[in-house]
Amino acid sequence: MDFFADYSMGWLIGLALSLLVTGIVAGLMAGLLGVGGGIVIVPVLYHLFTFLGIDEAVRMHVAVGTSLATIIPTSIISSRAHFKRGSLDAEILRKLIPGVVVGVVIGAIVSGFMDDQGLTAVFATIALLVALNMAFKKDSFSVREGLPGASGSGLLGVFIGGISTLMGIGGGTLSVPILSAMRVPMITAVGTGAALGFVISVPGAIGFLINGMGVESRPPLTVGYINLIGLALIVPATMLMAPVGARVAHAINATLLKQLFALFLFMTSLRMFYGLMS
Repeated sequence: MDFFADYSMGWLIGLALSLLVTGIVAGLMAGLLGVGGGIVIVPVLYHLFTFLGIDEAVRMHVAVGTSLATIIPTSIISSRAHFKRGSLDAEILRKLIPGVVVGVVIGAIVSGFMDDQGLTAVFATIALLVALNMAFKKDSFSVREGLPGASGSGLLGVFIGGISTLMGIGGGTLSVPILSAMRVPMITAVGTGAALGFVISVPGAIGFLINGMGVESRPPLTVGYINLIGLALIVPATMLMAPVGARVAHAINATLLKQLFALFLFMTSLRMFYGLMS
């Protein structure tokens, strides 16, 4: 706890409020876009840890691991809210889950060999590509009608699970545009993405917890790569706001939902690239 002795009480209160606001925004995004909140939590934690002077060798790993842990309860609340409104497709989940689980395991293993800049680059690049796709893809654009067969769906699941784990996100960031391109209604893609967040976050968080055990220079109160302070402050806010986001998702049109999703991802990507270059 000597680490915090270097900061004033006012500064620490400001940090706590920042984490709470992060949780509020992340919860809204989880329910609204099915993204599990990680697309908000990872960059905010990364920059907070930078400001705190946390060693750059573990900074991104702790941000990703903590984000995955916070997504577990958020995805449960968000999925239940979408299920009650009929926007969760069980058949799509059945086809994707096996591949997603395999992808999460691969992502967790690979993350143990990647450095901080590697994880940051993955996050920024994928976020930018998804944002551009959502912003410029025409409504009439589609790859096919529905998911491919078992092999194709399995490969899609591996991609979604693996990249989502490396990014510390819940899966909706990738599954929403992919499902949308296969003519799945946007609101159904969002609800299904929220459910995939749970499938990704549980084994993903366990992987980051194991990978970080015994690693030096981690922030105080960090188990593995999961920071308990961020977890304790962010989770209550995300759980409170996720149902609100789900209600809003059913009250606005699909075009606006896509635009909001693209803008948010684009801004997030720019912040991360700036961090890599500075």
